[in-house]
Amino acid sequence: MTIDMTIDPLILAGAKAKGKRPAFLELPESDRLLSMVMALASDVAVMRERLDTVERLLDSKGVISRADIEDFKPDRDAAYERGLLHRELVARLMRGVQQDMESLVETEQSLEALSQELRDS
Repeated sequence: MTIDMTIDPLILAGAKAKGKRPAFLELPESDRLLSMVMALASDVAVMRERLDTVERLLDSKGVISRADIEDFKPDRDAAYERGLLHRELVARLMRGVQQDMESLVETEQSLEALSQELRDS
């Protein structure tokens, strides 16, 4: 793997999208924390794929080089398994947010029920 020393990762990390930053949670601090956690989760997912590559290559070859890792292309089954791992990771990460959203839906009355309640009163 060749590292391009002309690219500054700090400058790239500071790049901003155009427009207003989307808000998902009530507090801006919570949104920033969520953003950091999701960035870390992305790195974890990449590391898991790389580890999966190393394990598969070791199983098939016994000894590997960095080039073997960089050149590895997962077959259809490996890609499917990796996709499942990504979905499981995202589901675990987002479970708290999902539970909060589910509790909001459970407490809201349907439009029909609210309409009937207003007619009955």
